[in-house]
Amino acid sequence: MNTINITFPDKSVREYQEGVTPYDIAQSISPRLAQDILAASVNGQEWDISRPILTDAEIKLYKWEDPEGKHAFWHSSAHLLAEALQELYPGVKFGIGPAIENGFYYDIDPAGHQITSADFGKIEKKMLELARQKNDIVRQDISKTDALAKFGDRGEKYKCELISELEDGTITTYTQGNFTDLCRGPHLPNTQHIKAVKITSLAGAYWRGDEKREQLLRVYGITFPKQKMLDEYLQMIEEAKKRDHRKLGKEMELFTFSQNVGQGLPLWLPKGAALRDRLEQFLRKIQRQYGYQQVITPHIGNKMLYVTSGHYAKYGKDSFQPIHTPEEGEEYLLKPMNCPHHCEIFKAFPRSYRELPLRLAEFGTVYRYEQSGELHGLTRVRGFTQDDAHIFCAPDQIKDEFLKVMDIIFYIFKALKFENFEAQISLRDPKNKEKYIGSDENWELAERAIIEACEEKGLKARTELGEAAFYGPKLDFMVKDALGRRWQLGTIQVDYNLPERFGLEYTGADNQKHRPVMIHRAPFGSMERFVAVLLEHTAGKFPLWLAPEQAIVLPISEKFNDYAHEVSKQLNAMDIRAIVDDRNEKIGKKIRESELKRIPYMLIVGEKEAENNEVSVRKQGEGDKGMMKIANFAANLAQEVESMIN
Repeated sequence: MNTINITFPDKSVREYQEGVTPYDIAQSISPRLAQDILAASVNGQEWDISRPILTDAEIKLYKWEDPEGKHAFWHSSAHLLAEALQELYPGVKFGIGPAIENGFYYDIDPAGHQITSADFGKIEKKMLELARQKNDIVRQDISKTDALAKFGDRGEKYKCELISELEDGTITTYTQGNFTDLCRGPHLPNTQHIKAVKITSLAGAYWRGDEKREQLLRVYGITFPKQKMLDEYLQMIEEAKKRDHRKLGKEMELFTFSQNVGQGLPLWLPKGAALRDRLEQFLRKIQRQYGYQQVITPHIGNKMLYVTSGHYAKYGKDSFQPIHTPEEGEEYLLKPMNCPHHCEIFKAFPRSYRELPLRLAEFGTVYRYEQSGELHGLTRVRGFTQDDAHIFCAPDQIKDEFLKVMDIIFYIFKALKFENFEAQISLRDPKNKEKYIGSDENWELAERAIIEACEEKGLKARTELGEAAFYGPKLDFMVKDALGRRWQLGTIQVDYNLPERFGLEYTGADNQKHRPVMIHRAPFGSMERFVAVLLEHTAGKFPLWLAPEQAIVLPISEKFNDYAHEVSKQLNAMDIRAIVDDRNEKIGKKIRESELKRIPYMLIVGEKEAENNEVSVRKQGEGDKGMMKIANFAANLAQEVESMIN
C-alpha cells in the first residue's frame, strides 16, 4: 500500500498509509485525542473522522470546543431527531435539517400528525433511545438516478426537489439505523456521543423560505455530550430570558415598536435616544482624535448608484420597492448601504496622495426589507444606523490603518467591559483565486498587512482561508457576553471592488493616476444591534458613564423633597444625570425599586444631610458608602467616569 504525507496546522508532516482516517491519525497522536475528536477538515474540505484519506493532505482535527466540532455534533443530532420523528409519526416528510449556532432544527411536513410542545418529552426519550443503540453513521456516494428513485419511492418530494438541482457525481447520503438522509456531512462516526437532548421549540417555516410554497413545521433542538452541559445551558437560557433586551428595553423605557409605524422600525424613547447619543458622541470623539471627517448622506439614492456599486444585485430582493418620481424612468431606492455615497464624496474632487488616507465617517441609517418572521427586537430590524466609516488609502498604508482601527476597537471594548473577545482573519482561497477581484500583488500586500497588524498587537487571531469577501480580506471581532454567547462586534474589511466600480483615482507622487484601496470599518456594527447586545451583556446595568440616570436622590420623607430637588439641580449643573424620587413612600421601598431600575448611585437625604449640604451615598450592588459633600460626590463620580473611558 502506498504512503501519503499528512501536514498538520503547525506545518509538521507525518507519513501514513493511504486510506488512513482522521480518527486513525488522532489515535496515532494520543488515544485521548481520538476519543475527543468529532470532525476534521482535509485540504479545507469538511470530513468525517471515519472517512479514508487517499492523497497527501493538510488536516485539522476538531473537538467539541471547536465550532466545527459542534457543527458536526449538532448536524448528526438533526438526523437523530429526524429518525425519532420517523418512528413516532409514520409518514412524515422531511425538508432540511441543518446545524445552527446553538443546536439544530429539522423542517418537516407532519402529514396530518399534530405535534405540539406536549410531545417534546416523548421525542427526547426516543432520540436518547436511538442514540444508545450506538448505530454507525455511514456515508455513501450515490448516483442522481438512484437518489431520485430511493427518495421518490418513500414519497420524499422535498428531498427529490433538492436532488433534481444537484450535479450527478456530487450526491451523498448518510444512514444510521433505519434512517437515510440526503446530506453532504460531515457527521459523527456513530450516535453514542449524543448523551443529553432537549427539544426547545416549534415554529412554522415556508419551504425554501418562499411564502408561496408549503408551510412546514420546524422542530428546534439542542444536544450535548454530557448531561451537565445541558443543565448549564438551560440555566443560561433562563438567565438570558431575564436579560432579553426587548424586556429590559421596555422596563427601562429605552425603545418601543408600533404596528402603526411598521414592523422592524424601532422608536427610540427619550432615555434610549439619550443613551444612543452618548454612544455616538463617545465614538465621534475618538474618531476626531484619529483624523476622521464626519459626512452626511441622504436616506435615498438613485437606483443606478446601487447598480454601479453592485448592491442592487446583492440587496435588490431584500430592498423596499423602488421609489418612482414624476420623471419617466427615474427610480430611487431607500439606502441599503452607505459606501456608494462615500465613494461619490471621494470622487467629488481631484485627489492627491497628500490627502491620503482620507477617513470619512457617518452614522448613516440604511434600510433593508427583512421578512417579518426574521425580525427580532433591535437585533434584526428593517431600518438601522451603522457607525460607518470608509478609509481611502494607498496600498502601502493598509497596515497602519488597520492598526489604528484596532486601537479604536480595543478602546471601545475596554470602555464597555467587553473583555472576552476573539478575532478571525478571513483570507482568500489560494487554490481558487479567480473568485476574487484585484491583483495578486494587492491581495498579498493586504493579507500580510492584516496578519502583521494582529501580530504587532499581540492579538491571537484565527485564520480562515476562503472566508474573505470577493472584494478583499477582512478582520472580524467576536465578543463573548456575560452568558458566554458570541456576537460579532467590529469589522475591518479591505475593498478593491468599489474603487474599481466607481473609477476612483488619486494622483501619486509620480504624477500618475492610481487606484485607492477602500477600507470599511464599523466598530459597533449598527447602533440598534449594539445597544441590544450591550443591554443583554450588562443586564441593563450600564457602565456609569453610559447609564441613563447616574444617580437618584431619595428623600426619607416629604419634608426633604425641596432639598432633594436642590441636590439634583446641583448635580445636573455639574453634568451628572440625576433624578428625584419624591413619592410619599418608605425609604426602604424607594431603595429596592431604585436597585431594580439599575441606577448606579442612590443618594439618601434627610435632616442631617440637609443641614450639612451632604448626601448619604449608596452604590448599586455594593451598599452604603457613607456621607459626603455634594461637590465631593460629584468629583468622585466624574473621576470614576474618567477612569472608565480614558
